Amino acid sequence: MEWHSTQTDKVLTNLRSSEEGLDAVEAGKRLSQYGENAIVEQKGVSALSIFIGQFMNFLVMLLVAAAVFSFFIGETVDAVLILLIVLANGIFGFVQDYKAERSIEALKKMAVTNALVLRNGVKIEIDSKGLVPGDIIFLAEGDKVPADCRIISEKDISVDEAALTGESIPVSKIAEMLPEQAVLADRKNMLYMNTAVVRGKATAVVVETGKSTQVGKIAETLQAIVEPPTPFQVEVEVLGKKIGAGIIGVIIIIALVLLLEDFLAGKISVEELTLVLLTSISLAVAAIPEGLPAVVTLSLAIATGKMLKKKSLVRKLPVVEILGSVDVICADKTGTLTENKMKVVEIYSEGSFIPVESLNAAARPILECGLLCSDVEINDVKNRVLLGDPTEKALVEAGLDANLSRGDVRRIDEMPFSSERKKMSVLLERGGKKIVYMKGAAEEVIKNCGFAMEKGRKIKFDQEKKDEILDANKKMAGKALRVLAFAYKEYNEKEEMEENLVFLGLQGMLDPPRKEVAEAIKVAREAGIRVIMITGDNAVTAKAIAGKIGIESEVLEGNEIDSMDENGLKEAVERTGIFARVSPSSKYSILKALRDSGHVVAMTGDGVNDALALKEADVGIAMGIKGTDVAKQTSDIILLDDNFATIIEAVREGRTVFENIRKFVNYLLTSNFSEVFIIFVVSLFGYLALTPVMLLWINLLTDGLPALALGADPSRKGIMKAPPRPKKEGVINKRLMLLIPSIGIMGAVLMALLFFSTIDRGLAYAQTVVFAGLVMYELVRLQVIRQQEQLSIFSNKWLLIAVVVSLLMQLAVIYTPLNTFFGTEVIDISTWILILVAVGVSYALAIAITKAVVFFDLRAAKNIKNQSSY
Repeated sequence: MEWHSTQTDKVLTNLRSSEEGLDAVEAGKRLSQYGENAIVEQKGVSALSIFIGQFMNFLVMLLVAAAVFSFFIGETVDAVLILLIVLANGIFGFVQDYKAERSIEALKKMAVTNALVLRNGVKIEIDSKGLVPGDIIFLAEGDKVPADCRIISEKDISVDEAALTGESIPVSKIAEMLPEQAVLADRKNMLYMNTAVVRGKATAVVVETGKSTQVGKIAETLQAIVEPPTPFQVEVEVLGKKIGAGIIGVIIIIALVLLLEDFLAGKISVEELTLVLLTSISLAVAAIPEGLPAVVTLSLAIATGKMLKKKSLVRKLPVVEILGSVDVICADKTGTLTENKMKVVEIYSEGSFIPVESLNAAARPILECGLLCSDVEINDVKNRVLLGDPTEKALVEAGLDANLSRGDVRRIDEMPFSSERKKMSVLLERGGKKIVYMKGAAEEVIKNCGFAMEKGRKIKFDQEKKDEILDANKKMAGKALRVLAFAYKEYNEKEEMEENLVFLGLQGMLDPPRKEVAEAIKVAREAGIRVIMITGDNAVTAKAIAGKIGIESEVLEGNEIDSMDENGLKEAVERTGIFARVSPSSKYSILKALRDSGHVVAMTGDGVNDALALKEADVGIAMGIKGTDVAKQTSDIILLDDNFATIIEAVREGRTVFENIRKFVNYLLTSNFSEVFIIFVVSLFGYLALTPVMLLWINLLTDGLPALALGADPSRKGIMKAPPRPKKEGVINKRLMLLIPSIGIMGAVLMALLFFSTIDRGLAYAQTVVFAGLVMYELVRLQVIRQQEQLSIFSNKWLLIAVVVSLLMQLAVIYTPLNTFFGTEVIDISTWILILVAVGVSYALAIAITKAVVFFDLRAAKNIKNQSSY
């Protein structure tokens, strides 16, 4: 039922209730019928299921199979290493995913403990879980609303609904019926669960409880959303399958070639069959990129560490990579783009509009009036600890900022603010004088004024002056300011308290943008990221704030969004940068339309109203300071400083992570391609270029520490000047598809030349030369990849250490007694010169091939600047 558009008596009739409330028996029946007034958590995924799920992808299963094979052929060290990598990756993923399943718990924590309710005609306090539809409840300043209610009667009640609707200032509530088409934020005769009363009091009837409340519906929708795997998780899964299929195909061919050669040579024996089998299995183990899950996890972990230092806490690891593809950021205005704190920004005094930072002496009486005509309690002047209504707090703070004080003031009388009067007056005694101060809506205050201030003296308040003030009020309201008028007089007991006052001026308040937001939006624009503002505020306020931070666009309101079909909304989100008066369901629809249109969307927010969109977004970003628990637990990332600019740094890290992973894949597959190809080429001539143990050692040495160290590479220059990576572009793009086989074949050909140039010194010597040459080639390949990004080897100390350690370990298996286990022979100086020449040639050719591929791809892509070479 549309409770807001129904007369109060009909609401009570439909609920089978009255202003006398329910009796205990009827309340008990309804509690059985509707259930407790609480958010019921559905059964979640068990911890065991989450843990097992970490290992349910093709690449991981392929690695486990490789470990089993390694045990079978006696390579226990390699097998243990593979399993440790898989287990560590699984545990890390489990910890992150387990935390992500706790979003509904935050909603439960928000439940109100007690409620003042009318039962059997008597006011009693009960656990709010016991409320049922039809209950009559009583609310006062400081209370949290325990359920969704329709107001029966009220006295100057204002409610902070920012967490639900995004409205930046408290909403004055009424009891009268409203039009059916009123959106959630405009239903001023309704009170919603978990909002807060900041002024006044009300009597209301409970209309919805538990999962039927607005918060309950959000919780239910959250539980229904099944989060799909991230694009990168899908990419790694597909990549693993492709690599596995390719490896198996090549290994079968090599095995068949070796067996055919043995058969034609009449050398078929158990020993030969065992050697072919072991070589094939070793080649499989060497070719399988077991370091891929590890380097992905490591890269993401390093990025999350950097992001934490910059005040962004990552709750779900895979989302870091998605940040690099984000092309739209949907930002909730209140508390995200703005400070979520009303502040006086402009004063109108004696015909002039004065910015608050440029105040003159004429403005001081206006500020003093705002300071004194207020119910705000000042607990600590120095630290600005103020208690009271946000609007009044802004006026008091402006007065304190101007070094004014209340001093020794005694309140004698007052005429409080009400929604009907729209003004407030106080009679104070100060320094032996009695003074009346008034504030309120301009059109109401001027009715009580007989004079105005001009150049420090009182003048007659004529109609021309009144029109001038109303025009000034209109201009300030047009800037999205909340405007109040101020007046005073020295009290004369012969006059009424609110009569013949002296008009002082106007104060305009605003929830101001955060100082760093405009620059952050500029940087986002340079990075090809569009920022969209979404707010529960009205269109005028939204457009004014957007203009101050650099978002120029038409405005679309919630009721317009709700009336659009799917295609119409898709078109609207492409041209609209400001959405106002948006309900939670409309916000969800906006996000869905953007994603359905192919955008990668990050959503920022801090309220319960943001929870659906935070979960629907590719990247949900919650505010850590002012954010509600539900927003934090639903999000992927929490900004610990509530700083919008921190998002841009997070995007930088996301882009860096993806490029590091791409560099790793480039390095890994190029190297593995060379290993497989040289075995294949040399086998055609009846030789085995590398023994199984040599293959496994190269795999351990080059795919280990050096490859993992790539995950610690810093950002390249210009990374935030490039457009976001296309959503459908995988790790292996067109460039890598050309680079991997071309450079891999080139390396294999050079190693084959080394093999055949030294085969006259014996098979073991030639194998040792290729063994050493491949390790050198692959370590040099690392720097070729990084050089294209203008990264020196000294920019990553971990990589430098890894390369040095790998080289020393390689020399150890050639020049120490370990050579008996590896079947290697000592290489002389002349052969080392030959190896270094081959590696040097490979270095030069790899750079030339890379430049050629990049050059022709850039021409095809119309020379997009600042993009990665890979």
